[in-house]
Amino acid sequence: MKRNDATVHANTNGTVRWLFGALLGAAIALAASEYVYVGTMPYVEATADSVSANGVRVIEKVSDRVINDTDRAAADEEMLYYMQSLEVRYQLDGKVLEKVHQVFGGAVYYIANTEMSVTELWSYVTTTKGLMDAAAAEVTKTTSEFLQVGDNWVTPTVDYGQQVAIVLPIINLGAEELNDLVVEPVTSTLVTEWPFEPDMTNYLQTEPFIPGNDTKEKAMQNRREFTFYFTVRSDVMSGYYPLKFNVSYTKAGIRCEEPAELTVYVKTQGKPGSGIIGGSGEEANGSKPRIVVTGFETDPADVFAGDTFTLTIHVQNTSKDTAVSNVLFDMQAASEGDDKTNTYSAFLPTSGASSVYMNEIAADTEADIVIEMTAKADLAQKPYVLDVNMKYDTPTMFDLTDKASVSIPVMQESRFDTSIPEVAPTDITVGSQSNVMFSIYNTGKTTLYNVQVKFKADSIDEASAFVGNLQSGATGNVDVMLTGIAPTADDGTVNMEISYEDDAGNVSTTEKSITLFVTEDMSFDDMMGGDPMMGEDGMMMPEEGGGNSKGLIIGIIVAVVVVAAAGLGVFLTIRRKKKAAKLLAEELEDLEDSDEIS
Repeated sequence: MKRNDATVHANTNGTVRWLFGALLGAAIALAASEYVYVGTMPYVEATADSVSANGVRVIEKVSDRVINDTDRAAADEEMLYYMQSLEVRYQLDGKVLEKVHQVFGGAVYYIANTEMSVTELWSYVTTTKGLMDAAAAEVTKTTSEFLQVGDNWVTPTVDYGQQVAIVLPIINLGAEELNDLVVEPVTSTLVTEWPFEPDMTNYLQTEPFIPGNDTKEKAMQNRREFTFYFTVRSDVMSGYYPLKFNVSYTKAGIRCEEPAELTVYVKTQGKPGSGIIGGSGEEANGSKPRIVVTGFETDPADVFAGDTFTLTIHVQNTSKDTAVSNVLFDMQAASEGDDKTNTYSAFLPTSGASSVYMNEIAADTEADIVIEMTAKADLAQKPYVLDVNMKYDTPTMFDLTDKASVSIPVMQESRFDTSIPEVAPTDITVGSQSNVMFSIYNTGKTTLYNVQVKFKADSIDEASAFVGNLQSGATGNVDVMLTGIAPTADDGTVNMEISYEDDAGNVSTTEKSITLFVTEDMSFDDMMGGDPMMGEDGMMMPEEGGGNSKGLIIGIIVAVVVVAAAGLGVFLTIRRKKKAAKLLAEELEDLEDSDEIS
């Protein structure tokens, strides 16, 4: 009887496990078909294949046996645990988390609906873990092209044994905020690599955040400055030492895999006979000169997307006694594009070659690199990085390299268009009003700030309409009432001044015009022209001989026409505004319906 009870119990457990696996597969299949993966996936309880004598769970992973629901549940549990560990390890943001969940959901669905051996199952689980690893690693990497040394950096000059403070200004040229910055100099105990005494084991500097910026000017305003205190070595050599700093950061909740590296230089003056920095450190072997970028200019000064410009980069051979030869400069612009398969350089040389060759740069001498380039027409308005890679020789050393970067701001032309203004009525009297309505379209690729329209003419009271900021592709509407103050003395032209500001606050104004006639407001007596048929009490005098009252009839007709014209103007204005309000209400209703459907 005990054996039979155990058999019944085992069969019952098998049925329950089968139903659990089937339900789990159906649920995951439904989730995978809809691609809805929000938050952390629910925990999957797996049933062990067997339990050893000491209570340790044992899962069979190598066998030619066809898998059952217990195997599927165990595989699901292991993949879920691995996915949750990735979420904690990388602190994944929403987009990356969704990709990892999609890989997990697809794998669970496949396992629930596929017959395979136990060995094949766990091989598939291993492959799925690799896919989840790859999805978790797809984070946006901020490279050193966004983190730069500020323009206010000046190369300091220091003497042996001197205590100095090095202030490193860092700017963020990217549009996204960087958080939890850690800045640390790359030190060394070798006098040929580090000019300061290694008297501290930790030079770490931290900063909570650097905001994102869309212009270089804003980046300079929001710069962060880090101060490091050093003591110059007593045996420091004379020359230029590179100071390298590693900057770690978090972007969009993702910690950088590798820190960005920033390099500046410090000019040192050593004791007599201490040697010149470079080569082996001995003067007899000659110094290792550095070529540094000291500045650049563009012609024209403002570079617009789609324009061709001449770039002049100023470089200097910092060595005091060694010339460099066979100097090759290679300019490489930052890559742009939405994905790795659709990228392009922000700047392209018009000659087709991005390299400039110089035969020689004498010691302690400046030189200019001149190259003509074209900015891509679809570039957004922001600074773009151009890397300057340098390769050169000295009399005793060959194939020396250096690298520098310059940031070139690119601007977009501001453009807009307007609809045909509607003026109703086109003829008014002094003291009455006319309604003017039209739309302004931002047809450029940059934002128009503080858009407003002013109406000016001798016949009307000056009026204005404030539209506000118009993003690229946006539309603003103008609806204003103009009041007549004097009869029109010209052709009825009313000037419209449309003004806006760019990113730098510069104001641009465009003039357009409409036609509106203003006439004198005539009283009823004036319209009658002082008709002698009018009596002292203002009543029409009957004609002698009992004729009909033609004067009275004419006066009534004129009054009716004037009133009707004014009423028609008001009626058209009200009807136009009601029509616009009705269309707006219908659009809002359609938008609400689409939101409810989605």
